[in-house]
Amino acid sequence: MATPSLAVEPASPFRVSGVVGNLLRATSRNRKAMAGTVLLLLFLVLAVFPGQIAPDDPSAEIFMPGLGPSAHHLLGTTAYGQDIFSQLIWGTRLSIIIAFAAGGLATALAVLIGVSAAYLGGIADGILSLITDVILVIPIFPLVIVIAAYRKNAGLFTLIVVLGALGWSYGARQLRSQTLSMRTRDFLESARVRGERKLYVILFEIMPTMTSLIVASFLGAALYAVLTAAGLQFIGLGDPNSQSWGTMLYWAENNEALGAGMPLWAIAPGVCVALLGAAFALLNYAFDEISNPALRPSRRRRREELPE
Repeated sequence: MATPSLAVEPASPFRVSGVVGNLLRATSRNRKAMAGTVLLLLFLVLAVFPGQIAPDDPSAEIFMPGLGPSAHHLLGTTAYGQDIFSQLIWGTRLSIIIAFAAGGLATALAVLIGVSAAYLGGIADGILSLITDVILVIPIFPLVIVIAAYRKNAGLFTLIVVLGALGWSYGARQLRSQTLSMRTRDFLESARVRGERKLYVILFEIMPTMTSLIVASFLGAALYAVLTAAGLQFIGLGDPNSQSWGTMLYWAENNEALGAGMPLWAIAPGVCVALLGAAFALLNYAFDEISNPALRPSRRRRREELPE
């Protein structure tokens, strides 16, 4: 009597696109996610088309210093005769680049280390978990200040690498915990029976099921990068000649803008940093609700649990 063979259905090539589609639909139904998306899209438009929106060269010292708001200078001018509104628009690009680049680097490291540690197990898990725990207990912001002070005015690339290399540990811990809970799932056992390589299992079997958690990890890292970069630039540890909201705050503070009749020079970039941070925070909260049903509003849960 022949032994029946185990028929295992191969993984669908459309699994990733299906997960992304479900994520987009869930986002469209969440008010926090929609508010965060609108804010983020606004800043993305400003970052992509600053030359079409800003009326003047942000670094040109061609106007009367300390002018108040007017039809041409919507936010007035700086103590050096520069248009504040133009600086604000052009500063959006650098802030967005830092958020996405540093957040993307931190998320890539979190996925690589967190998922690999949980799935591989053994010595690899022990070593990677030890590295994660060490980074978690280190006070990150003082360490970033020390590195930035040592590499003062080093430029955008160094800032992104430092923020990304130090901002992955919390996301890696979350991803590791989620992966550990999935190691014995049937679809992973099926992949092992098919003889799939470990890299394939991690990329195409495990990661698509954690899309919302990975997105939430990216949003948290991006929020951390925006606020930390602005703080470093404000205290003079960034490139003072770059066009960013943090450098605007730095020069406004150096020229005592609030007491010299130029309050918008300091207030406007601070508000923009807060709004961009709020966009990432709202999206992060929303994806937490999407990925964790226990965090959804009780009214919505009751409505979803009612029988049709």
